[in-house]
Amino acid sequence: MASPRRVGTETSKTRDLLLDCVERLMLEKGYAGVTYRAIAAKAGVTPGLVQYYFPTTDEVFVAAIRRRSQQNLERLAEALRSRADQPLHVLWDYSRDESTAALTTEFLALGNHRTSIRAEIADWTERVRRLQVEALDAAIRRRPVALGPLSPGTLLFLVTGIPKLVRLEEGVGIASAHAEVVKEFEEYLDSVEPEGGQG
Repeated sequence: MASPRRVGTETSKTRDLLLDCVERLMLEKGYAGVTYRAIAAKAGVTPGLVQYYFPTTDEVFVAAIRRRSQQNLERLAEALRSRADQPLHVLWDYSRDESTAALTTEFLALGNHRTSIRAEIADWTERVRRLQVEALDAAIRRRPVALGPLSPGTLLFLVTGIPKLVRLEEGVGIASAHAEVVKEFEEYLDSVEPEGGQG
């Protein structure tokens, strides 16, 4: 019986460095540019060391998704706590964050091609969505707001979805209507959730 293969520890500084390099590669070259050799070159290590920490490329991506998603979840939770009266603005700002949006776009594209990645993305997206819904529901209970014809779920989808679509289109050189959509949607957010939470 073969002994199980050793894998680098999850708390290793080297592992974190490698995942930092994975993120930079994804931002620079897209998920297709993430290979053992490319990670190794970016980190200044050997491809064998990368494979020691991540025996398969799917494990590279799953680890990157988990780490970034956990960081994003903590950052979002803190922002929602500190600006509890403005969850829509917090979610809008969070969704428009360039590095978060760019990596999310790459992870989603990758998830379209790899089942193991898709499941990981779905799991983390559901966790974030639960946090978002809870924050929005709590804010509406504290201070009822007139959302117009939109339900809270629809509004949440727009707040988090518009930035993704804008980023996706910008990635292929489409910019028409973006400024107008962003401006009008921000005006709508300001009307339902004024600065300082005063409705």
